[in-house]
Amino acid sequence: MTLGVALHAIDTDNQIDASVRLAREAAEAGLRSAWFGQTFGADSPLLAAIVGREVPALQVGTSAIPVFGRHPLTVASAARTAQAATHGRYHLGLALGTKFLTEGGFGLPFERPVARLREFLTALRQLTETGTADFHGELITATTPVPAQVPGAEGGVPLLVAAMGPQALRVSGELADGILPYLAGPRALAEHIVPALTRAAEAAGRPAPRIVALVHGVVTDDVDAVRAKATEQLAFYEQIPSYARVVDLSGARRAGEVAVIGDERTVTEEIRRYRDAGATEVVFSGTDLAGDTDRRRTWALLGDLAG
Repeated sequence: MTLGVALHAIDTDNQIDASVRLAREAAEAGLRSAWFGQTFGADSPLLAAIVGREVPALQVGTSAIPVFGRHPLTVASAARTAQAATHGRYHLGLALGTKFLTEGGFGLPFERPVARLREFLTALRQLTETGTADFHGELITATTPVPAQVPGAEGGVPLLVAAMGPQALRVSGELADGILPYLAGPRALAEHIVPALTRAAEAAGRPAPRIVALVHGVVTDDVDAVRAKATEQLAFYEQIPSYARVVDLSGARRAGEVAVIGDERTVTEEIRRYRDAGATEVVFSGTDLAGDTDRRRTWALLGDLAG
């Protein structure tokens, strides 16, 4: 199983320099991938391109770009540039986004997100695989009146979706290469997410999809205090219906209960549960929750398991 980490270096004088330093440390620890989120700060594909070029031992990815407020042409351009910069080690994640950020940030109505995702993926697949598009959907139009190829990115870009609900899973199974579920525990993966995704992929005649499970977790001895901090930090997600649903399907009441927190043995056992539930890759986020000492301890364990 591939093990990686999400890097979130914003409490620093320079996010780019800090991300490169952390990525080098992750690679030295034996981790295999580094992933970067996307809100309104740093451009995630560009950050991944820089880090991937500076740290060639790592796969790099975006998790994830919301489809509202973006266009397949510009997203494909950024993704293919990152793919060329990293010589084939970039992975693009997309997300439906949220009503709060879509309407509050872009001033766009958060309407028909699954239909938009379907059209976005259809156009994006054409662009990333061929460098051209002639797509005319109900919500999105994407054509290439001039060439859009990026030499060095001819192999395409893996397309993943932060999908957890039935409709998004169906679209992802049909059109994407896999998913990036977050705060979905082993029970939710095994009983709901993986079966729905697999059925959709099989019906579409696509290969078995990747399941890149994003897990909020840290190795620590101060379990109760760190769990309380995680519960506070993750409370925001409980207000978003898709996350609230998947937390419930995981058998938890609060998002913080899904976080993987404990000593090396506990965390190792939880990673095995994710593998047994169908995860093909596990990416730990929030590893800095308890400070640098426990972050390094977490990375050391993940690196050992990856090796």
